[in-house]
Amino acid sequence: MVELKIIKVGNSMGVRLPREALSRLHVEDGDRVILTESPEGGYRLTPYDPEFEQQMIDAEEGMRRYRNTLKALAK
Repeated sequence: MVELKIIKVGNSMGVRLPREALSRLHVEDGDRVILTESPEGGYRLTPYDPEFEQQMIDAEEGMRRYRNTLKALAK
């Protein structure tokens, strides 16, 4: 476990990740990362994956389009 400190960055807040964490994430300065909520109630930080982002956009569109069908199947 690594303790991180919240720091002010301009008008926003941020954290500094240690070199070991950046290495394990395979990211470097300027790369994008995604922060997602985990089922356990915490958060997960992962490298940005444009292919996964497109899959999520497609899934959300499908859920929107077939909302009533999915609702009926959930009963």
